[in-house]
Amino acid sequence: MDSTSSAAWYAQLAKPFFAPPAAVFGPVWTVLYIIIAISFGFVLLQYLKRRLPFRVLLPFILNLVFNVLYTPIQFGLKNNLLASLDIVLVLGTLVWALAAVWQRARWVALVNLPYLAWVGFATVLQLGITWLNR
Repeated sequence: MDSTSSAAWYAQLAKPFFAPPAAVFGPVWTVLYIIIAISFGFVLLQYLKRRLPFRVLLPFILNLVFNVLYTPIQFGLKNNLLASLDIVLVLGTLVWALAAVWQRARWVALVNLPYLAWVGFATVLQLGITWLNR
């Protein structure tokens, strides 16, 4: 994926008025990836120690898969519609994950509230970009 052409492609897209500058995304995701690594890692470790069932781990796995797929879809394929579907799946699996872990490790759900807020915002942003560039 050529980051220069991807950045140029993204820059030329029509965006909603509330779209942050591109430079905001890197620092935000850096913080969120730290939260994700610690909390999702905890869930995986608890599963491996047989303290959590697979049904609690599954939405965390799916969330990571959809999260990782977003960038290649959006910036590699340059496919806004597919990226919109993917970000909705990121949001849905995150809500599912936080609900699944709530009774067993409430701190995991609470520490991921910034991730949930950002993904909610990113979902609205992506849907807006897709609509404006249809």
